[in-house]
Amino acid sequence: MFQKDDFVQSKTGGPKMQVLRVEGETLWCARVDDADKKEIEIPASSVNIYHEEGDFGVC
Repeated sequence: MFQKDDFVQSKTGGPKMQVLRVEGETLWCARVDDADKKEIEIPASSVNIYHEEGDFGVC
């Protein structure tokens, strides 16, 4: 379902994260605002694909 370089966010909210690698049902992600790109282990079932709120890009 998820692939390397996807952007995800916890289903309960939180920071935008980039998927660094996928191992079965486990995602290894890093917060996009983390310059060190520290890996965080996250169950795939706890996140959704990231999307912006509102009408971005509409003129």
